[in-house]
Amino acid sequence: MLNRRKFGRMIGAAAAAGVAASSPAPGAPAKKPNFLLLLADDMGFSDAGCYGGEIETPNLDRLASQGLRFTQMYSTARCGPSRNCLMTGYYAQQTAVDIMTPGNVPDFVQFAPEVLKPLGYRSYHSGKWHLRFVTGEGGVGFDHSYTLMDEDRYFTPKSLLLDGEKLPQPKIEDHYYTTSAIADRAVGFLKEHARDHAADPFLMYFAPHSPHFPLQAPAEDIEKYKDKFAEGWDTAREVKLARMKRMGLVNCELAPLEPNMWTPWNTPDAELLAKIGPGEVTRAVHWSTLNPDQKALQRTKMAIHAAMITRMDTEIGKLLDQLKAMDAERDTVVIFLSDNGASSEQLIRGDGHDSSSPLGSASSFLGLGPGWASNSNAPFRLHKSWVNEGGIASPMIVRWPAGIREQNKLRHDPCHFVDILPTFLDLAGGNAAKGIAGRSLAPAFQKDGAAPHDFIYFNHNDNRALRVGDQKVIATGKTGDWELYDMAKDRSEQHNLAGAKAETMKTMAAKWKQIDEGFVRQRESAKPTTKRRMPVAG
Repeated sequence: MLNRRKFGRMIGAAAAAGVAASSPAPGAPAKKPNFLLLLADDMGFSDAGCYGGEIETPNLDRLASQGLRFTQMYSTARCGPSRNCLMTGYYAQQTAVDIMTPGNVPDFVQFAPEVLKPLGYRSYHSGKWHLRFVTGEGGVGFDHSYTLMDEDRYFTPKSLLLDGEKLPQPKIEDHYYTTSAIADRAVGFLKEHARDHAADPFLMYFAPHSPHFPLQAPAEDIEKYKDKFAEGWDTAREVKLARMKRMGLVNCELAPLEPNMWTPWNTPDAELLAKIGPGEVTRAVHWSTLNPDQKALQRTKMAIHAAMITRMDTEIGKLLDQLKAMDAERDTVVIFLSDNGASSEQLIRGDGHDSSSPLGSASSFLGLGPGWASNSNAPFRLHKSWVNEGGIASPMIVRWPAGIREQNKLRHDPCHFVDILPTFLDLAGGNAAKGIAGRSLAPAFQKDGAAPHDFIYFNHNDNRALRVGDQKVIATGKTGDWELYDMAKDRSEQHNLAGAKAETMKTMAAKWKQIDEGFVRQRESAKPTTKRRMPVAG
């Protein structure tokens, strides 16, 4: 395997930033493990109960009690780039694979199913896609894929594919709900694997759409939470922070609400109020400033968000039950993540919002909004699309009975989505490609602090950041000044040290630029890849 390089050497002309997977941890079983990768969509760092949240997530909580919780796992702040990192081990700026990065997809890019197949793995996908390669036109090697291409509807999605072939659109009378359907397909793939390929290890990539907007959930799930959030997001955030500190998850202050920060691509305020009604709130203001109509709508929106997460947790339970039924529980590495922080976006998309319909139904198109998103991301600052901690901090739960001895423990290693594929390769006995950005987290499965990074890089929507050790520099937007924060004490990013440590700030900002420019050169100098079709399993 490749040797780990020092930070300065890693930032070469191509900014390869590569570190290979480590050798398997001492005592790890010789049998190749299975991999169950669970990826939520727009779920906040502290939504789940095991991360201090008030939402019922008994299956995630059980996974956490039987394994590890990482407190400093990072996404890219957006759905597409995060999925690219998971599937390739490269930063999105290296590969142009996600739909938000310009340029050609380099020929060196390989996806998780392609690199695991030579090691004997079969790979399955069920859920959201959101990569430039589209299943059936440029698939990436999954033996089966149930693919959601419609992000605007939970009950009647218009674009569903099975192994690249388009499926009929579900109707309301079908009682279809994407989260449940995605889980049922995943369970079906696992049952087929147990029947026909039991001797082979597998990767199961389960990617439900929940709780991404629009806020839509079965009525009975929403009913569970109808009176849950009447106290409002100010009180909820304060109570949550105290709980998270007791759990050892954070040691920082609570970031204040920022009513002047919002996503510019939101549906205009006047249109939101006209279509949704006077109860809509478009800024992260204090709960005490809301009138009764606003409070009623806002707590209902959080109830739907919570219902979507609890439903996802229930469906995850089906997959965990299937692992047990096929006698694969002990030998399966289960990893749960969220592709970015909770979203403050408020977009009326899909079929448009019908204000006369029950909230959360198929005709209702609401976004969580910045107030409750601030609670979901508490105690951190801001939301999805920003590279502040609220946009990039992801929960990460890892359970592997055969390979992780400790249970209900925390890991504080800073890590990134690019590390997931190198970890899989490490545990499977393979080698990470030269120049891959991630490194194996397997050492951290055995000991806290055993998987250090030389740096972690961020770039999305002109929001830029670099973390080296406990130091993080960040600049917001094209013209934003660089700021410097100490992550060991201040993950809520309240105490800018750029003035007191100007040289550190300048050095790190220069390194970010060097890395970023190297990634662009690496991407643009590579040959474009040829299209690859997804094979249909036979």
